[in-house]
Amino acid sequence: MKMWAGRFSKEVDERVNDFNSSISFDARMFQQDIAGSMAHAAMLAAQGIIEKSQGDSIIDGLGEILEDIKTGKLAFDPEAEDIHMFIEAQLTQRIGDTGKRLHTARSRNDQVALDIRLYLREEMEKITGLLLELIRELCEKAKDHLDTIMPGYTHLQRAQPITFAHHLMAYANMFVRDVQRIRDGVKRMNYNPLGSGALAGTTYPIDRQMTAKALGFDGVVANSLDGVSDRDFCIELGAAVSTVMMHLSRFSEEVILWCSWEFKFVELDDGFATGSSIMPQKKNPDITELIRGKTARVYGDLITLLTMMKGLPLAYNKDMQEDKEAVFDAIDTVKLCLTTFIPMLRTMTVLKENMRAAAAKGFINATDCADYLTKKGVPFRDAYKITGALVALCIREGLTLETLPLEEYQRASGVFEKDVYDAISLDACVHCRQSEGGPAPEAVKIQIGKIEEFLTREAGK
Repeated sequence: MKMWAGRFSKEVDERVNDFNSSISFDARMFQQDIAGSMAHAAMLAAQGIIEKSQGDSIIDGLGEILEDIKTGKLAFDPEAEDIHMFIEAQLTQRIGDTGKRLHTARSRNDQVALDIRLYLREEMEKITGLLLELIRELCEKAKDHLDTIMPGYTHLQRAQPITFAHHLMAYANMFVRDVQRIRDGVKRMNYNPLGSGALAGTTYPIDRQMTAKALGFDGVVANSLDGVSDRDFCIELGAAVSTVMMHLSRFSEEVILWCSWEFKFVELDDGFATGSSIMPQKKNPDITELIRGKTARVYGDLITLLTMMKGLPLAYNKDMQEDKEAVFDAIDTVKLCLTTFIPMLRTMTVLKENMRAAAAKGFINATDCADYLTKKGVPFRDAYKITGALVALCIREGLTLETLPLEEYQRASGVFEKDVYDAISLDACVHCRQSEGGPAPEAVKIQIGKIEEFLTREAGK
């Protein structure tokens, strides 16, 4: 018999029971459900809504259930409708009718809204912890490659020389923003919906601030309708972790390219690559390919949440049960990707010579050649045209700007002197770009310092 069965004259069809049940996936919120119930019971007793002895008995019973689930002594009942009903039924079995008093001044609507907030708060802390570990790893690797010159690209065409450290710090900044986005989302989410009831609050003299404080919230949700029907926080954090995945996918795409023989900028450790069942020479970057693929999965979870909510009238609707599988899948996927990507990055070998050799090709110092002319008084548009003509000449003759004879330079413009070769050397091209945020080693050191200050602040929280 269902706890809500009083209104009904016959049992619900078994097919409906199976369709309606969520215990198979919401069981993972058992700790949050019990924590919320303990806080609710303590508040009911403090307000005189139930007797103190009853409150104590409920809290003790919930504590025993928690311990039994953790140790494996108590298994989840697959026939239960959801984790909330399972725990309440267990409690009533253990302490009798007193257990039935727990649901006073509470609905499953505000109960599940509470549980998902508590769960998301804990899981987002784990994800930000992984992101911070990744950012630290990027900083450490960048320190080792301040002078490792590589081509910078636009349109996947060699564009200008940078350093590998500069490239890594671009991703470090992306992941810093990811941490900030998640923190902002958690801050907006961190309000207590408990006490909203089914949708219209309750006639009991509850103290919502007491449960908010007990559960670590910054306050209470201001409107009871909003308290049970809001899933903005799921969508916002779903968008935040989708952005994490987008950044991981971009990075993964580059690692995939860099591992190819066409680039050969890096080599993955054997522990983080796989082989082929038929081609013995293959070493495949499967981790990064899977991350790239799983990004679509997390995007799908976000679209599920957005689509689920788009046509729902106030207040709670059963459609909203679909939030949990999407949220859980997104969280599990992001955590899995981060926990494999970090050690892969840590053990990856950087092939400096290949990076530099690639930077020496493709005329990526052409802008510096034009800048050389501009600094000698030639208007930039004229300098651009002159340099473009020199590049065309090099292509025809099979030369580079570094090997082009000085007389050819001077034939193009009389302002060229022997010092042009110093100006267009790869090291000069990189080291002279000392503008804030640029690739010069000193500029990158400042970038690393700022990120490390961010990490220190996060560690102090």
